[in-house]
Amino acid sequence: MALIVLTFKGPRWVSIYSILMKKILFVLAMAFGTCFCFSQSITAKLIDKNNGNPITYATIKTGEFTGVISNEEGYFTINLDNASSMVTISCLGYQNKTLSIQEIKNSGLVIELAEAVNQLAEVYLSNKEPNADSIIAKVKRNISKNYDYELNKYHVFRRNSDYVDFKSLAFEIEKASHVKKKNIEQANTDLMALSKKIRESDMTHFTDFKGELYSFNLDSSKLIVNKATKLIDYKNDFSIEDVQTKATQIMLTYLDTTKTYKVKTGIFKVEDSLSLKDEDFEKEEKNEFNITNLNNETRNMLRKTQYCNNSFLSNILDSDLYEYAFEYMTINNDKLTYVINFEPRKGKAIYTGKIYVADSTYAVTRLDYNFYKNRHGGKLNLKLLLGVKYIANVSEGTLLFEKNKNNTYHLKYLKETEGSYFYVNRDLKFIENSRAKNKIGFSFKIEGDNRSKKELLFTDNSKLTLNDFASIKQDSIAPYKVLDRFEDTLWQDDETLEPLQEMKAFGVGK
Repeated sequence: MALIVLTFKGPRWVSIYSILMKKILFVLAMAFGTCFCFSQSITAKLIDKNNGNPITYATIKTGEFTGVISNEEGYFTINLDNASSMVTISCLGYQNKTLSIQEIKNSGLVIELAEAVNQLAEVYLSNKEPNADSIIAKVKRNISKNYDYELNKYHVFRRNSDYVDFKSLAFEIEKASHVKKKNIEQANTDLMALSKKIRESDMTHFTDFKGELYSFNLDSSKLIVNKATKLIDYKNDFSIEDVQTKATQIMLTYLDTTKTYKVKTGIFKVEDSLSLKDEDFEKEEKNEFNITNLNNETRNMLRKTQYCNNSFLSNILDSDLYEYAFEYMTINNDKLTYVINFEPRKGKAIYTGKIYVADSTYAVTRLDYNFYKNRHGGKLNLKLLLGVKYIANVSEGTLLFEKNKNNTYHLKYLKETEGSYFYVNRDLKFIENSRAKNKIGFSFKIEGDNRSKKELLFTDNSKLTLNDFASIKQDSIAPYKVLDRFEDTLWQDDETLEPLQEMKAFGVGK
């Protein structure tokens, strides 16, 4: 084998060598940097060892009192920078499992959990069925011991998923002698096209934010938003108001655009002076949250899970409203847990579900609920008088609680899904602002369903002092990034709730 030796002399070689080495080092740095970047978090799936079904709402502890949960499809993501060397997974009805990060990777990112049937048999030996009313009474007696609602700091992640399904959308234009026939025909064509587009549109959007919630007490808090995104397709985003606005724009296009119009809907006047150039038609998005509103909404979600006057949880534990029945016992985080079914005792109670109570502390560790039979929430039926009907027909959710370092229980995760049926049959009349006062009217009917899912995840919590709370300055607004398709890199280094497949697929193929 011949050995070829190349010898370079002089500054030219030094220069070439220097450039080559810099490029090599840059490529290596990028390669290692990319590996480092992509290794900041891992996503895995939890499944039942027996049947392979996904395991939802399991707690994945990345520290002694920190961590996330698995989503409705069994997936979770953990940040490796924030995770300890060992991760503990616990879920109602399953044996706890502790794994190293390497073991999670070696598993192919699919983790099996075994049912805690044998474990239950070992810890529960009794021939007497527990009394549900007695257990609920003990829950209420231990509230002050188990819960602490003053001066707490929560690391919070919140997601809203909103859906609208327009089942029917119809327009009807009344003839007007002062409008050309071809204009009426063209307006009809455009309105039909608008109706078709709205009915076929996938009106879904997702809003995420992460930050810190500083709670002074049940009624006072401050919120700091660190990151926020809104995943939405504005071109196909319609509300009832948007439909009316777009239909009005079409109508004005085929009227005399040099004039302004009064617009009336039924007996109510909407606008005094409306024209095609009106600035109200220009949808201006500032891409920012009002922090006061966001704070109030988040605090109200948390308040729902706390024991206070007329709160959701207090009402569920009111024996005047609900009756309770013991169902079975299970294991949750290696602890014996009672499962209590609840149903309405009186007509004004509207929910049914299950309450999970820890045997050792008589604290509620989980609650699942939904509307009882044909009961519902708010209802408005003015279909004949004003052409409006509304009924809240979906309300369901899950609350999870976890013990913290101070040995008290705090909310870990909340999911609430609310939905309603809506019907609007509205007549609009355009009246020319002129001596002739020419009029043209049309009506539209909208019918459909909307649904909103709100999720609140606390990845950590700790105590505050009065000085801590006083020193927090809450901003007035928080900007959010608008996305028209899902970007998995935006939240990969944060402890959040792993998105469902419907969210990951948003915008794909556009």
